[in-house]
Amino acid sequence: MHYLRLTALLFLLLPGLAANAQSKKKSGGSGSSGNSGYSTGIGLRGGGWSSGLTVKHFLGSGKGVAIEGLLTTEYKAHGGRLTILGEKHLGVADIKGLNFYYGAGFHAGAYQGRYYFADERFYYNGRKGDKYFLISNRDGYYYDENTYIAVGADLIAGLEYKLPDLPFVVGIDYKPFFEVFHGYTGFYNDAAISLRFTF
Repeated sequence: MHYLRLTALLFLLLPGLAANAQSKKKSGGSGSSGNSGYSTGIGLRGGGWSSGLTVKHFLGSGKGVAIEGLLTTEYKAHGGRLTILGEKHLGVADIKGLNFYYGAGFHAGAYQGRYYFADERFYYNGRKGDKYFLISNRDGYYYDENTYIAVGADLIAGLEYKLPDLPFVVGIDYKPFFEVFHGYTGFYNDAAISLRFTF
């Protein structure tokens, strides 16, 4: 329930913040891009579907364009994922160090079959004769011990704040993603918080 509330809050806040940042940019105010206050950040990201390492690096000076890499483990699927995102950062509401950002990217990972399907309700099964046809046993698991490759596309939108006089940035983001796994497709909503050491 807490996860759903966080996602709903982000859905309500992010469009308004994006509009505010864009209007500041057009008017030449402090909402212009490139106000991140750091060049590179390394830290941890904890989300509803996965947690792990995050590295963000800004390209050029003052452009507000960054590349973020995520190396995460999956809670339910017994696997891991590497995600690469391109992001655009914009200052928000005349607050130094506060940025709204948005972007897109892709990911690849590997998950164990029996756990990947255990709690999934949003997957579309196009092959009735396949062993993954959604009939669970009494424990709710599918008896497939094989590990399969998964690939997909990601979107991201979030807020981050560079702490004044400290080498840290804290953030919150919403990262929906689409995934193809062993011939099946699915769509997930992932929200997370992050803490990075900056330099």
